[in-house]
Amino acid sequence: MEPLILHEYAASGNCYKVRLTAALLGLPIERREYDILKGETRTPQFLSEVNPNGRIPVLQAGDRFIPESNAACFYLADGSALIPKDRFDRADMLRWMFFEQYNHEPNVATLRFWLAFVGEEALTEAQGAQIPARRAAGDAALKLMDAHLETRAFLVGDRLTLADIALYAYTHVAGEGGFTLGDYPHVGAWLDRVAAQPGYLPMSA
Repeated sequence: MEPLILHEYAASGNCYKVRLTAALLGLPIERREYDILKGETRTPQFLSEVNPNGRIPVLQAGDRFIPESNAACFYLADGSALIPKDRFDRADMLRWMFFEQYNHEPNVATLRFWLAFVGEEALTEAQGAQIPARRAAGDAALKLMDAHLETRAFLVGDRLTLADIALYAYTHVAGEGGFTLGDYPHVGAWLDRVAAQPGYLPMSA
């Protein structure tokens, strides 16, 4: 595999997904940090050389760039046990990864960013007005996961896949967004199982 560079903001769950995938696969990865609070992903150099969309993470493989966290994870894991061989299970894995981006991340991750990094007092009036709806939608996503995990160890099949990595990243720090993970015991047990995987890398590492 070509030399890997991760353009990231370390506190981002989306960036952590890529680091965690690489760690679980034993893949070395160089990290380059950008401070999104200072606009470092919006500079002309970043936009022209890394990602014209001005967002991170971006995984660089040689001289090619892969924006979008779940796409970067898929690139790293292609051909590994993190992607099921069974056709249905592969599609189900993608289902959960889409769920993460459409139902989970916009609510759980957004509230974490607003409350833990921006600060509630610094939010705009429009952002503050969105908090109750985003809280309800985030809780709905966690409730759905909890029900699914009641009778299974992992989200897809009988082993860890990219679906678990994608949803673990922001779920395990959901408390920073004001969510009460104790309300979801099956999610809590699943978080422990993911953290017990060989090669696991904490977000703070």
